[in-house]
Amino acid sequence: MRAKWMAWLGLAIVTGCGTGKAPVVPVAMEAPVKVARCLLKFPDNRAAGVARARLRRDIAQYVGGRPGRIVYGAHDLVTAIRLGQGEHQNDLITASGAKVDIVTALLANRDGRLDEGERDLAGRMIKESDNSAADAMWSRVGGGEAMGGFYRKMGLTETTPGPSRFWGGTKTSPTDRIRLLKVLVKGGKGLTTGDRELVLGLMEQVQKDQRWGVSAAARPGDRVALKNGWTPRPFIHNTWAVTSYGRVVGPGRDLLLAVQTDQQPGEGTGIQTIEGVARLIGSRLDGLSPVSTRPCPRNPIA
Repeated sequence: MRAKWMAWLGLAIVTGCGTGKAPVVPVAMEAPVKVARCLLKFPDNRAAGVARARLRRDIAQYVGGRPGRIVYGAHDLVTAIRLGQGEHQNDLITASGAKVDIVTALLANRDGRLDEGERDLAGRMIKESDNSAADAMWSRVGGGEAMGGFYRKMGLTETTPGPSRFWGGTKTSPTDRIRLLKVLVKGGKGLTTGDRELVLGLMEQVQKDQRWGVSAAARPGDRVALKNGWTPRPFIHNTWAVTSYGRVVGPGRDLLLAVQTDQQPGEGTGIQTIEGVARLIGSRLDGLSPVSTRPCPRNPIA
């Protein structure tokens, strides 16, 4: 029986091969090559103008609803975007913000040669905001008169040193805070690379409980170097002056930001205001330089 079935199977195969069409053998084919679409990018100046105007308006509205005086300035070194409100107002004290100025001035005067004790004082001044260390360094730098010469050399035309031994009474503007930061970042004015790295490095190591302020502009992973100032002002209706300035750097941005306040009902209120301004700027900075795209020409001229 098995032989009979095998014979019928063989007949069927022969019959099929002889009378039907030849089987189609699939041919291996290469996958189609994906060609990247060529696009040209152009700055969308109209959309940029709208976005920047909207941000300025929103910050002004926010500031208008907060107590006291509030001024700010911002400059992104990557996109060249500038923002500000009252950024040239120079009658607000910087309080402990002046400690960076003192260290920088001493470095400039000493060609970067600080002794071990002075380096310790510098670290305590900026990382811990130690007032006793600032008193000692203010004296070593030469007090207000020497600081006035330093400000002129740096081009900080809107900064006035505090009177006598009161370095915390130094008055400045957001514009001058950004000018100082720009020198620390980009160089010039007689500061060496080592000087600048020392100051910015200390500003990046501010102790945890003092990292508030312009740091609110940072995205996850951004580096922040800052110095804050805060002091009660009992003779001005028992209010506070609270300030913050610094650098926020990361992919696509190198933001220099300064926010100054005074006549604040308390330190906490000033901090909240500064962080509100910083957060608005930081969260919307990437959208202030929009681009439009167009396809590349089909037959570009060689």
